[in-house]
Amino acid sequence: MKKLYLSLAMLVALPSSFPSSAIAQASSETNATSSVDSSLTSKVDAIFSRWDQNDSPGCALAVIRNGTVIYQRGYGMANLEHEIPIVPKSIFHVASISKQFTAMALAILAHEGKLSLDDPVRKYVPEVPDFGSPITIRHCIHHTSGLRDQWILLRLAGWRDDDVITEQDVLDLVARQKELNFKPGDEHLYCNTGYTLMAVIVKRVTGQSLREYCETTFFRPLGMSRTHFHDDHAMIVKDRTSAYQPRRGRRYEISIPVFDVVGATSLFTTVEDLARWDQNFYDGCVGGKAVLEQMLTPGKLNSGEAIDYAFGLMQGKYKGLKFCEHAGSDAGYRAHMVRFPDQKFSVIVLCNLSTMNASGLARQVADVYLADEMKRAAGQDQKPVSGVELTEQELASKAGLYWSPLTQECRKLSVENGQLVTSLGPDYPLSPLTKDRFKMVGSAVELSFLPSRKAGEAPSMQVITGGRPVLYSAVQAVEPTTQQLAACAGAYYSEELDVTFELILRDDKLLVRRKKFPDRPLQPTMADVFTSNQLGTIHFLRDKEQKVTGFSLSLGRVRKLQFQKK
Repeated sequence: MKKLYLSLAMLVALPSSFPSSAIAQASSETNATSSVDSSLTSKVDAIFSRWDQNDSPGCALAVIRNGTVIYQRGYGMANLEHEIPIVPKSIFHVASISKQFTAMALAILAHEGKLSLDDPVRKYVPEVPDFGSPITIRHCIHHTSGLRDQWILLRLAGWRDDDVITEQDVLDLVARQKELNFKPGDEHLYCNTGYTLMAVIVKRVTGQSLREYCETTFFRPLGMSRTHFHDDHAMIVKDRTSAYQPRRGRRYEISIPVFDVVGATSLFTTVEDLARWDQNFYDGCVGGKAVLEQMLTPGKLNSGEAIDYAFGLMQGKYKGLKFCEHAGSDAGYRAHMVRFPDQKFSVIVLCNLSTMNASGLARQVADVYLADEMKRAAGQDQKPVSGVELTEQELASKAGLYWSPLTQECRKLSVENGQLVTSLGPDYPLSPLTKDRFKMVGSAVELSFLPSRKAGEAPSMQVITGGRPVLYSAVQAVEPTTQQLAACAGAYYSEELDVTFELILRDDKLLVRRKKFPDRPLQPTMADVFTSNQLGTIHFLRDKEQKVTGFSLSLGRVRKLQFQKK
């Protein structure tokens, strides 16, 4: 039955309700250009020129205006081993762009009365523990559930990038969790786990897998014949691209995810099919007006504060123009889809190299086509704060170690070559906007330094990433003695991960040893707190006699994961 189902899916005809102009352009199987200004397309081609080679991975691009694909092209190679070029019909794994499809599936089921978005997740997935405060479907949609992220948990539990991961593996891991990152609804913190649970809910409510449900509800009606949720990593997919990452000593190596998990990720599609999906947000052929309006409605926190994340879609402004977008990143795949609704203009960029910035490339393409609109909008909006020059002494006054009790993270700031740099993990230079406000170069992250409220009080800073600012307080860095390090050595077990970390002392350094991975050094920061690029922050816990009893581990989307000392 499975083979028959797949064959029929590829034979479905395009629906008559879909705009013929978009169909004519998007259905082309070769690189194509409509009658647009060649000077614009030349500028776009120049953006991708460094990858437009027969020995390089690259991208597929589609540019859409007023329901018509006005330009589409492939740049670089879909498969280096067989020298297959990328074309608009090339199929990519688009990672988290998948989330808007999963979110719409839940929105439609709610609209049909088959569930409520305010139902607790445990109503359909009782494997999820009772954390005291109910996690609703709506919390999962808006990333306000407080659930720890599945990918980080799996990595900490010892799973390698090329291990096959199934839905059941994620459910087993979630079932062992004893705490949340925060009370549901209190914060917005991106979480893949909620979207995997949403795929489970679709299956248990409809009796169809997410793949089957989306095939009949979305893909077939919209003519997206080359799109599916890839829930079988061993399945052969015609025209699928391979994906790559750079490796020292070689130019590239293969980097393809082997997930059998869907919902948060694993959508296989093309720029042509995504153009059909994009048009549906104007036509409403699938979902209808009410559901599509809901798809664009941002979530709210318990405080009533609105966030910029709606139903698998982020909203904001770019150079004065409103946009709606989502990015995707898994293994060697990078993807971005951005829509400027007021201009009825969209850009889709799908890439197969881990070092490519699909989001930045999509914005550069938008810059080319929307230059006039952006110039007009810039005149209407408040002018951006211009950069300032700070002395070495002014920069040095910001340097030091900062700690957030909320996220359990340290950030170290230092001055290098006349520039302030945050240097826990990769080094990120900071560009001053004012004397006390900095922007992380190449990102939207800002750091704002706050004045001390009273004499002798340690300074603090806020890190702004698009949501609620996170407060960090300056702390004193320490260098523990060999005796203090030795007291931390030993075996530590996490019941939530079912894994043991062994901390060993070697050459006056504390290292983490765990199965299947090389030993990793821990960098001391403040008292009882160590950091690692791969493992985040380890905060040792002590009893009344000041003996080490365990530690809590925090890494980005996972907070305060408990390990007990054996």
